[in-house]
Amino acid sequence: MSDEHTPADSPCPIARGAGRPRACDAEARTQELMSAAAELFLEKGYAKVSLDMIARRARVAVRTIYVKFGGKSGLFREILKSGRDVYFESMEDLETTSRPIRDVLVDFGMRVHELMSSEGAIKLHRMVIAEAHHDPELAEVFFESGPQQTRLALQRYFSRADVRAQLRDLPAEQLAVHLMNCLMGDLLKRYLFASHAPVSHGNASLVEGRVDLFLYGAKA
Repeated sequence: MSDEHTPADSPCPIARGAGRPRACDAEARTQELMSAAAELFLEKGYAKVSLDMIARRARVAVRTIYVKFGGKSGLFREILKSGRDVYFESMEDLETTSRPIRDVLVDFGMRVHELMSSEGAIKLHRMVIAEAHHDPELAEVFFESGPQQTRLALQRYFSRADVRAQLRDLPAEQLAVHLMNCLMGDLLKRYLFASHAPVSHGNASLVEGRVDLFLYGAKA
């Protein structure tokens, strides 16, 4: 994005003037850095990307990456968190919502489906699967910053007394994993065949069916 153009819905201008950067300028530059790093990871694979490569593409100093993120794994962790927040940050708090279980899970499921249908997410999963055997730290960072956060949110929801009263007496962790398995669909084809990537829109009935499948086996 050029300095002269500011989207109408931008929270603040990102045009840069003389002097010390404003908070919104610094945030825009951080986002640009993460975007540059994410592009490189998906293009070349995590192991083949160095901090020097990221710094050159983002036009920053390597020291800046260390100061902001602590290194490559910290940067990767923040990229995952930022990507996940795009889909879940606006969702009603699962620990306080009073909506019916099915409505909550369909809302949650649509967000999962939109996220997992994105081309970037599919490429990311393929990259991690390909490199996890040689780089256990990559697998750990990916799991803890992505899938594990989703599971923990569901576990907290399924641990609520009012929710548990409507479900079978199963561990919250087991319920969370079962729901995610229902929502994810055919993972094998998704990651093996590029042509099998799911579309990201118009799938409300698909998600509702998967939530109903979960509830059929989980409701008391």
